Formats: sequence, structure tokens, C-alpha cells
Amino acid sequence: MQVSALELRPGTLVRYESRMATVIWWNILRNDRRAFVQLQIKDLETGRMTELKEHTDSKWEVLDKEEVDLTHSYRDGQEEVFYNDSGDEVRCAVAAAEDALYWPTDSYKGLYVDSKLVAVQPPRFSILKITETAPPMKGGSGQKDAVLENGAKVKVGLLCDVGDKVRIETETKEFRERVTD
Repeated sequence: MQVSALELRPGTLVRYESRMATVIWWNILRNDRRAFVQLQIKDLETGRMTELKEHTDSKWEVLDKEEVDLTHSYRDGQEEVFYNDSGDEVRCAVAAAEDALYWPTDSYKGLYVDSKLVAVQPPRFSILKITETAPPMKGGSGQKDAVLENGAKVKVGLLCDVGDKVRIETETKEFRERVTD
């Protein structure tokens, strides 16, 4: 299916230069005369990132996809191994899954094109433990820097302390809440 660059969004699977890619970042730029779309896409085989500036009416081939819940098992050389709900093993290139595996969770969304696993998406939210941050400050409002167990650097609430679990939105890396067990 062909769509204009204006209709693309992060997570959309597209064909770019005869290769499958996913849109990582998307933004509209406007000047006095016209609008442009800035894109950052990632090649699903090589992991190569490409930044583009396109006219809003340029056409892109969007790939039909099927979403399936997957559980990560292990890495085998240059492939990541997952299992679907029926217990079947499926594999994809490391580059197609590395962004999702950065956010540990029990279940991921696998994207299939032509019955082949081509990409893995992270969950919308991930719960991670804080490994480094300043001591908690009561009575204040705002946020402070913290490092999570996966190495991500985010801003968290002032009451958060080392060892606390927090819910993070994976797409924007924004702190949502402190999680209590």
C-alpha cells in the first residue's frame, strides 16, 4: 500500500531502497512556502540508521504486517530466538530486535511480513529498577537524573531511590510512576 510521507508514524514498516525498514522517528518541518517530513528509519537486516528529509506528498510503500506475541529465549550468533504462544521457535536478525530487547519484559510484539518475522517491538511500558540516582528529596516537586538497570538515563520523581522500580514509557523514555510490589 502506498502512503504519503505525511501519513507515516514511528513503528511503521516500509520498503526503502528495496529493503525492509521501520520508521524510528518522524517530524514535520514547515517554512514559509511548504512543509517537509523528517524521518529516521532503521534497516531491519543491518541495523543501519538513515535520516531523510522528504516532501509531504512523496510516496512510501507500507508493508502489510501481522502482529504476534513473542517471548524472548536467547541469542544464537547473528539471530535472536523467540517463541510464540503455540511454542514454535522463530528467529530474526539481531538488528531487528535489539531496540525491543533493550526494554526487558515477558512479552514482545513480533511483526510478520509474508509469514516471516522481520521486526520485534518493545512493550509500551517497561518496569525497571533504579541503579544510580541522588538521594530522595521529600517536599519538593520536580525530577532528577537516574540510571536504570538496562543502562538508560532518565528523569524520575524526587522521591525515587536506588532499588526502586519505576514504570518507563519505552518510546519517549519518560518516567510514569514509581511501582510498589
